Amino acid sequence: MDVEVFNNAVVAIRAAKRSEARYFWRNIYYSRAWKQYDAPYTPIEPLSFWSFRFGLFRRFIAGDTAQVICVDNDPVGYVTLYWEDKRTRWLEVGITIFDPAYWGKGVGRRALTQWIDQLFMRHQINRIGLTTWSGNAGMMRCAKALGMREEGRLRAVRYYQGEYYDSLRYGVLRDEWLQQAAPVNPTAALTSTPMTAVASTMHQDHSLV
Repeated sequence: MDVEVFNNAVVAIRAAKRSEARYFWRNIYYSRAWKQYDAPYTPIEPLSFWSFRFGLFRRFIAGDTAQVICVDNDPVGYVTLYWEDKRTRWLEVGITIFDPAYWGKGVGRRALTQWIDQLFMRHQINRIGLTTWSGNAGMMRCAKALGMREEGRLRAVRYYQGEYYDSLRYGVLRDEWLQQAAPVNPTAALTSTPMTAVASTMHQDHSLV
């Protein structure tokens, strides 16, 4: 998809429709382009369609811990949250965009902006975090573009295809988020700046069935 088409695109997030279950099942377990950046050192065990439909996909339908990313009403990926420690209000977010045609177009940044807006409104939390690895340069750029700070770097803890990579923690505090620019307008023009938000910590959630 070229830049001119994206200039008029609308990026939004919403709860999933039941009819979209097979689309997500195929893309999560059998369409692997996105997995090269989403923790490829941690394989995902395939699930049967019905195990997925009545397991993990229920989170997508409920919409409180996972939502669908749409470009002009067509699903292209999803955002999610997980609690690192709910007792201490430690919440993390993640994102997956399946099709490389939607990478580097600002889709992930706009989707995460809407998601973080929602989560700060819905939860009594003071920080939202995001974890990625140094093999995902696009996610690192996206986190910084969102105003997140690099809060921690564990060096050379991810070994993949003969190389060591770092694990990175990003985060933003509530007051920092509120002091930033006005909330995202989903109808605003998208840019071609390569802020790829292919994936981050989504692999942790695939097992939550």
